[in-house]
Parts: sequence; C-alpha cells; structure tokens
Amino acid sequence: MAQLSLDSVTKRFGNVLAVEDVTIDIDDGEFLVLVGPSGCGKSTTLRTIAGLETASSGDIRLGDTSLTGKRPKERDIAMVFQSYALYPHMTVRENMAFGLEESTDLAADAIQRKVEDAAELLDITELLDRKPGELSGGQQQRVALGRAIVRDPEVFLMDEPLSNLDAKLRAEMRTELQRIQEDLDTTTVYVTHDQTEAMTMGDRIAILDGGQLQQVGTPLEVYHQPANQFVAGFIGEPSMNFFEMEVQGDRLAGEQFPYPLSAEHREAVGDATRVTLGIRPEDVELVPAVETDHDFETVVDVVEPMGDENVVYLSFAADEEHAFVATVDGMRSIDAGQPAVARFPEEAIHLFDTVTGEALANRSLDRLETTEPEL
Repeated sequence: MAQLSLDSVTKRFGNVLAVEDVTIDIDDGEFLVLVGPSGCGKSTTLRTIAGLETASSGDIRLGDTSLTGKRPKERDIAMVFQSYALYPHMTVRENMAFGLEESTDLAADAIQRKVEDAAELLDITELLDRKPGELSGGQQQRVALGRAIVRDPEVFLMDEPLSNLDAKLRAEMRTELQRIQEDLDTTTVYVTHDQTEAMTMGDRIAILDGGQLQQVGTPLEVYHQPANQFVAGFIGEPSMNFFEMEVQGDRLAGEQFPYPLSAEHREAVGDATRVTLGIRPEDVELVPAVETDHDFETVVDVVEPMGDENVVYLSFAADEEHAFVATVDGMRSIDAGQPAVARFPEEAIHLFDTVTGEALANRSLDRLETTEPEL
C-alpha cells in the first residue's frame, strides 16, 4: 500500500473552475469521504485521481510516484461508479473476471481463484453463474464491488455507489462496505452528497464547496469543530441554527435576543464587530422557566414527531415565522402553540465571523466520553 496525495490539484473546464487548489494527504488503508453539495467538485476530484480527467495544475502521487500523465490503467486504481455498468450478456463470474482478462497476463485458473475469493468476501458465491438482469440492485452493487476487488488495487475510488439503492438497503450496504474495506485494508476515497454516509463511514471527511476544500477532519471534528459556517451548516440534520449578532462589549445583541458572553468567548471574538451565533438543535434545551441569561421565552410553531425524538420549530413570538429548531426526546409531549423556554448553553455555542464565515469559537471536545471495554 501507499499514501495517496493530492497537491494543489486544480481542474478547469474552459472558463469554469471546477476544482481549485485541493491538497489532501490520504493515509495507507484510510477511508476518506469527499462530501459536499451538488456541483461542488467532488466527483471531478475523484475522476481526476482516476485519470479520467486531466488536472489543469497540481500533482497526484501514489507513494513516491507521480500519477501525472499516466493513463487510468497504469495507476493501480480501481473505481466503482454510481451506475453498476455490468455487461448484461455476461454472467457475474464473467463480469468480475473481464478486467483481469483484458489487462493482465494471469492464467485463467488464477483469475477464477481471485473471482471466487472476492465472491466469498462479498457473499455472492451462489450468484456467480447468474446474469445481471436476474439480480437485485444490492446484488448488482456487490458484483460491481467485486469487479474492483479482484484487481487488488492500491486504491479504491467509489463515486456514490449506493445512491441507486433504497434507504434500508443503503444502510445495510454502508455497514457492509465498511467491513469489506477493513478486511482488505485498502486506501479508499468515497464520494457522496449524503452526510449520513459521510459521518458513518469515513475515517476522515473532506468537505468541498464551489470546488474549494473547506475542511478535512474526523466526523467528530467536522461536526463539533467546523472550520467555518458553511461546514457547520452543511454537516448535521437538522442543520445548525444561526443568529446574526452585533458585538456590544461583553455581550451579543440580535434582533430577537441578547446573549452575554464569558471572558473566554469575548476573547475569541476579538476585533470582530458582527458575529453569527450557532447552536445545534440537539444542544437547545427546553426548560421549565427562565433561570439564566441564556434562557429565552419562545412559542412552539411546529412539532415533527420522529419516534425517537421530536423536532420542534420555535419562534420568539406567536406571530413570527419559526426562527430556530430544537430536538428533544421522543417521549416528551410538546404541542404547537404552547409557550416554551429555550436555553442556549454557552458551552455548546459556536461563533463565526459574519463577514468571512470563519469559525471564531467552537465547542470543546475535552468532555468527550470514551468507553473502555470490560475484560
């Protein structure tokens, strides 16, 4: 195995800048997820790594070897596409073997051993003599993965491979893909627009917007310590609540409420005159009465029961549109129209420069709990 490195990779299509100066080092055996909204450049980045697109500038290296100028088949990289791209007239066995037959000098029996080993790993041995038309979507996806696995590449590239599956099967395949990747210990770059996939599957997540890399970090880091307001709003469902505020001494003043700051947060604000206060819905507490300077009287606008939790939309007055969202336990009874007191604990807030979007203060991960296994 080898480290995969993107060094200031830029890709232009005429006057359109699709990917701009992306630099990422991906470790041996790491599962990196590229995530972002549609059109952010994640698939273009993946195709450039594969050699299906040529970088306009920058370099891509596999270990100490530059891939610049190398054709896709010379890169020791296998790609799994959103469409399964299986040959309908071939059996599963033939589909999985085809790439090796065309690109290697392996003997037929060696190729068949690779196919059968991959089929066993993917639990599709009984499907080897069927054709794609006889398979479900999930089974076809496993065959497409098997076709990549038999090549034993240095790197797997996956471009939204689960997007054609239903929700239940997607959840099952997420777990299965993680297991397979851990078993193979192969460096993997996975593209998705689904933040649930990104958060649950990636060792690290790289978030792109407008062709620019916004942040690379572990799921916990990008969730609790976003680099900027875009990352904070993109990661998390429901999205983080944002309130634009004016800095007035040791407090923030907004249209709907004031927010006193501790000395630590005031120092983090620095010379900024306008900041955006952010708080995630699960960090908003609904309490019985106003008891602190961070408690605010609100009205429940809409309640969405989700079973395990209730998503509660609140406003600061009965005649306003809902201004922010809280999530509370699903067993807690809350009705639209009733008054509620919302608490924004200071240890849970995030502060962003309103002009640049840069994070000025995030919640600390020092209180992260770890569970040691009992022996």
